[in-house]
Amino acid sequence: MRTLPFAVIVVAALCVTSSASAQEPHAAVQAFGGIGVGSFTTTNTNFGGAVTADLTPNIQVVGEAGRIGNMLPSMTQTLIGLGPVNFNVSAWYGQGGVRFTGGSAALRPYVETSAGIARLQPHVSGIGSGLPTSIANAGLAFLNQTAPIASLGGGVMIQGGPFVADIGYRYKRVFSDTWMQTLALGDSLSTNEVRVGFGVRF
Repeated sequence: MRTLPFAVIVVAALCVTSSASAQEPHAAVQAFGGIGVGSFTTTNTNFGGAVTADLTPNIQVVGEAGRIGNMLPSMTQTLIGLGPVNFNVSAWYGQGGVRFTGGSAALRPYVETSAGIARLQPHVSGIGSGLPTSIANAGLAFLNQTAPIASLGGGVMIQGGPFVADIGYRYKRVFSDTWMQTLALGDSLSTNEVRVGFGVRF
C-alpha cells in the first residue's frame, strides 16, 4: 500500500513530462513557390522562403523574404497586354508578422498578417532585339523604389515528424505614392497569391 502513492506520483510525472514535450517550442524553415493572379489572363511566378518560431502552441512569429513577379493590378495588365510592349513591376521584399494556428498536430489551419519593405523594380520587354530591351531596363533600374508592404492570408499546415507542408493564400499590397502607383489607375499595387511550401521543423 505504501508503494501506491509513489506509483501515482511516477505516473503523473511521466504524463506531465510527455505533455510538456508535446508542447515544447518549435521552429521551422520553409521554401515556397506560388502563382500570383493579376488578371483573368495574366499570372506570374512568386517564390521565397520563410522562418517560423512558436511563441505558444497556437501563436507563431513569422519572417519571410521573396520575390513577387508583378504587382500591377488587373486593369493595367489587361491594357498593357493589348500592345506589343510588355511592362511589369516586380518586387523583392522582406517582412515579419504573426500567425495564429489551430487544429491537431498533423493538420493545422492558420491565419496570419505581416508587414515589411518591398523594393519595386520596373521591367520592359517586347521592344525589339535583346540590346534595346537591355538598355531600356538599365535605364529603368534608376527608377527602382522602396515602399512599405503588408499581407494578409491563411492556409493549412500539414505536419509529419520533422517535415511540414503549407498550402495557402496571401493578399499582398504595396503602399507607394510614386509614379508606379499612377500605373495602378486608381487601384493598388497588389497581388493575390496561391502558394505551396515545404520545409522542416526542429
